[in-house]
Amino acid sequence: MITLDWPWVLLALPLPFLTTRLPRARAHIGSALRLPFYAELPAVTVERSAGASWPRLLLAALVWILLVLAAARPQWVGEPIGLPIAGRDLMLALDISGSMEQEDYELNGRAVTRLAAVQAVATDFVKRRDQDRLGLILFGTQAYLQTPLTFDGATVDTLLNEAVVGLAGRETAIGDAIAVAVKRLREQPEGQRVLVLLTDGQNTAGTLDPLVAAQLAAQAGVRIHTIGIGGGEMGIRTPFGIRLMRQGSDYDPATLKQIAELTGGRFFSATNREELETVYAELDRLEPNERDERTFRPQRALFVWPASAALLLTVGLAVASARRGRV
Repeated sequence: MITLDWPWVLLALPLPFLTTRLPRARAHIGSALRLPFYAELPAVTVERSAGASWPRLLLAALVWILLVLAAARPQWVGEPIGLPIAGRDLMLALDISGSMEQEDYELNGRAVTRLAAVQAVATDFVKRRDQDRLGLILFGTQAYLQTPLTFDGATVDTLLNEAVVGLAGRETAIGDAIAVAVKRLREQPEGQRVLVLLTDGQNTAGTLDPLVAAQLAAQAGVRIHTIGIGGGEMGIRTPFGIRLMRQGSDYDPATLKQIAELTGGRFFSATNREELETVYAELDRLEPNERDERTFRPQRALFVWPASAALLLTVGLAVASARRGRV
């Protein structure tokens, strides 16, 4: 529909009419400037035609109406459109250290690395969070922000699947990854700051202890859900196929549990792909997509149309007056 942003401007419409009703100044009879050559001036006669003045008065009135209408800022307002406002700012911190290249997960009937299994399942998780702002942190020996918080889940998914083992070093800096997440989440609305930490090993690098980082996260109101990758049997390639062995002692579920408890989150252990899918389903339940009841109505300014019409009419009146002056 069409509305006026400043409807009170329409009060100016009767101003030209009111000015004609004002009392006129009385003629003052007194001394005047005498022109000694007045008698030599040619006689000037002004012919007025009442029939010709009325059309010009009507056009002038129309110009005034159009100008006042343009000043009232008419605009077209569209139908309400729902805004995709999320209830969560969710950061994913993914371990891409050297141990994530172990092939002890199965995908479509073949052995795959831990990273490949996480990427396959995390893709579905990211697609389901279409109303959340997502971010991605990759960490190994170093931790760095790969994607800031954004509604663009497709970009997050693309960069998640492009991550490769060893890109950030082959050790594991869990504490530094938590610190990077806290830095990015602490300015967001309270109660909506969530970190999902995925790792398969102990903290072996970085400058910050994981438990100290978890305490800082708790103070900043960041809730951390930890997911332990592996921890079950480890696949080793042999000439006779994949041989399963118990994983080494680098897996540290105790620290991951403490991190989750300190921040009010949950610890999950995903020793295979099925468990990993269950973990993401549980995270959907723990961190539901919440939408604010907000709408947006598109607007388009229309003042240019009455303003342009007033300009064209004014030019027409000026041209007509010039022609009458030459006749």
